[in-house]
Parts: sequence; C-alpha cells; structure tokens
Amino acid sequence: MGTQEQFIEKITASYNPKGAFINLGSGILDGQVIASAKVNLALKIMNRHGLIAGATGTGKTRTLQLIAEQLSDANVPVFMLDVKGDLSGLEEPGMPNAALEERGMALGEPFVPSGFPVEFFSLSGKQGIPVRIKIMDFGPVLLSRILDLNDTQEGVMNVLFKYASDSKWPIIDLNDVKKILAYLSSGSGAEQIKEDYGKISSATSSTILRKIVSIEQQGVGHIFGEPELDVLDLFQKVDGKGVVSLLNIADVQGQPVVFSTFLLGVLSELYDRLPEVGDLDKPKLVFFFDEAHLLFKNASKAFLSKVEQIIRLIRSKGIGVFFCTQAATDIPESILGQLGNRVQHALRAFTPNDAEALRKTARTYPKSDFYDIEKILTSLGTGQAMITVLNEKGIPTEPVATHLVPPRAVMGPLSPGKYSDLYHASDLYMKYIAERKSRSAADLIDQLGEDRKKEDAKVKPANPVKKQSSNRETPMEAMTKSATRTLGREGVRLLTRLGTALITAFISGKKKR
Repeated sequence: MGTQEQFIEKITASYNPKGAFINLGSGILDGQVIASAKVNLALKIMNRHGLIAGATGTGKTRTLQLIAEQLSDANVPVFMLDVKGDLSGLEEPGMPNAALEERGMALGEPFVPSGFPVEFFSLSGKQGIPVRIKIMDFGPVLLSRILDLNDTQEGVMNVLFKYASDSKWPIIDLNDVKKILAYLSSGSGAEQIKEDYGKISSATSSTILRKIVSIEQQGVGHIFGEPELDVLDLFQKVDGKGVVSLLNIADVQGQPVVFSTFLLGVLSELYDRLPEVGDLDKPKLVFFFDEAHLLFKNASKAFLSKVEQIIRLIRSKGIGVFFCTQAATDIPESILGQLGNRVQHALRAFTPNDAEALRKTARTYPKSDFYDIEKILTSLGTGQAMITVLNEKGIPTEPVATHLVPPRAVMGPLSPGKYSDLYHASDLYMKYIAERKSRSAADLIDQLGEDRKKEDAKVKPANPVKKQSSNRETPMEAMTKSATRTLGREGVRLLTRLGTALITAFISGKKKR
C-alpha cells in the first residue's frame, strides 16, 4: 500500500480538473480523512452519465442532494425523482448542528447553510404541479412496458401506432388507444389493415383492452393527456442558480413500472426536442433516475434496446443521466458500460447473492494501490463512498474512498403547509392544472362513423308506400275465389266421367272380338 504523500499526490492528479467542478469530499486512507486529498468532479464530464449505488441506509439520497445543490450553484438545472417526498427540504437552508460542523471540520469545509430554487411536480397531480405526456410522444414500446404486454401484444401496439401515424390520427390518451384498437380489430377498419398490417385477433385485442382498463382503474391513466409537460420548463434558472425540479411519487409508489417508464418517456422527449450540442463546459441539465432497478425488472428486449439507445445518444444533447440503485448489478451491462462516473456506497454481504454482487461490483473498479476494493466496500460508513470518474481524456480515475461533504439545505421534507403554498404559487401550476383535450383519434373515428351513416342514408332507396293490409275480402275477391272453387270441383267431376267412359268403351270393344 502507498504512503499518505503518494495517496495525496495520486488523488490530486486524478481529481483536480481544469474548469468548473463540484466538490464531493476528501479521500480516506487507513480510516483517516485526508482533507487535502480533494475529490472533485468536473462539470464538463457530467454528461458522461453516472451511477450512485449502495445498500439501504448508506446515504444515497443525501448524495443525490449534495450533487443537486452544487449543480444548482453552478447554474445547472436538475430533474430528480422524489420517491418518499423527503427531498423537498432543498428549498430551505439547513440548520447547523454538531454532526454537520464536525464533518465540515474533517473536510476543511465549514458548513454554510443554503436553500435552492425548487419546482414541485406530481405524477398524481395531488402533491404538486401535475405532469402529463401524450401517448403518441410516449411511443408503443414504452406503453407496452406499462401495460405489461407480451411480444405478440406489443406487435399489435406497434401496428396501432403505425396505422395512426399513417392516418395522421393524434393519439393523446388511453381512450384514443381503445378506440383505434376497436376500430382495427372489429370495426370497419379491420378489413383495411389485413393486407398491409395483418389481422388483429379478438383474443389479443380483448387482452390489451383489459390491461388498459386495469391501468385506468389503478388511477394512473391521467398521466396521459394534455397539457403535456413541456420539457423546456425543466431548464429554468433563477438568480444565477439552476432550478431543481422534483417529481413527487410518494403517493404512487405502488405503480413502480408506471413512474419509472414515465421518467424514461421524459428522457425520450428531451432527446427528440433538443438540438445536438456536443461537449459543453457544463451540462444543460442533469437527470437523476432514482430506484433505477425498477426500470429494468422483467423488461423486454425492445424496451432495453430503447433505454440503451436513449442513454447512448442523449449525452450529445448536453444531458447527463445518473442512475441511483442498490447495486451496480441492477443495471444491464450494456447500459452500465455507459456510466462513466461511479459513486458506490457501502455494500452488505449477508447472503450468497450479496457476496456475488459484491465481487462483481469490485471487479468493475480500476486496480488500486491503496485499497482492497472488495474489503473497503463493506467497511464504508454512512456518508462515505468509493468513487471513480472519467477524467477530461475519458480515462477512469484512481478509485478513492471518500468522506462526502454534507448537503447545505434541509435533509428532510418541508412542512405540508409550506410545500403546498410553494407549488400553488408557481407559474407552472397555473399552466398545467387545467386539463384539456385536442381533437384526437377517438374524435376522428367517431366522425368517420357519422359520415358513414350519412352516406348510407343517401345511397339507400326510399321505401315504397305500402297499403295497409286487411283480413276482410272485397266482393271481387270473394267472387273470384268462389268461381275458382266451383270450376275446380266441376273440372274434377268431368275428368272422372270422361275417364270412366273411355275405360268402359275399351273393355266392350275387346269382348266383341
């Protein structure tokens, strides 16, 4: 193992970037905090994405907070998930206490309380500014993920979106999806799609419909609609600070696939809307994806491919994405390989699976002259983490166990009254609170039905006027029927007499011979 001087030299060389940076803390060697071994993260490489991981209770949420605070100070907007509603304290300066002052002294960084500009969004619309997204912007792959469709059903969903796109039918909400599904599976559109798209079976359409109804009954169908969240509203800056946009999901934690996929939908919209900017001195926005393991659990290949594509390409739009989860093994390898900045809190090895995850995580770090990585990962305390990032040349830095700087804002939720007052006073609340509905696929399909009825009415000939029938016979009818019966009886008698005469004559002639 190296000496303290070698350690300081190595860490300083690895974490002393040119240009603007955020300070994560100071290095730890042999259990001692080395205040002069500063661990800094350059702003210009934050669009190389990152991972914040660690067992429950190791301080991941506070690491999210301290990074968000320093990004805000650097005039960089932040978007992050507030799973438990306990990040709202970012708006209010923290209160000094003995623990904070002790940590500041150990780091050589005095604790200076500060609050930050915050916008409070809510997926349910009950705990902040309501957020919605149009289904046509969400796309078939992400919608299939929320509905938990299999490959066959996802293929049908792709047909629905393709047909709507070709027909220029806007898909705004779930009602539009239901209308298109009915139109193409059993309505007048069923014959139209056979040749170009194929037939949709009634069994498949019924299953998809049931899953849509299930989502609506869970009370989350309203996330699809208008007014849609304008992603440009996430780039606000106030008084030289970037605004921290918090998406509160405390009241919809029971639908993890919904909120995690919704976040990916927002990322997808960011990618579609923003221009290419290349490498900047600092990111335009940093996006924190908490509870990231929920995004990938039981995900289809198409969905994983979509995530990988977004993460790979969105950095060129000036967006940095940090995933937050319990273990690096929660992230698929194809995506983990794109996360250049790593903050790993303590891992616990209580089970064989935990031990295997620990070994795999340790192997993802560069070799260290100062640590047994596997051992140090199990001995880190709360508020400490093993860090490695990419330097300005894109090379991983020396791994360093770091004593993290504390957040400067309140580490907890605001009071309910203050929280409510803040989001109700926001200009964005007035922009998004009233739901509206543009003309969409459902309206166009209904119009087609009305037009078809009108055309049928024009083509169909008018029914002739019929005389009312009566059971009573007219005199002429009675006379005709009587004559017909009389002629019939007389005809039969005449034929009988004629037949008898002929037979008698024939027999008599034979006797004479």
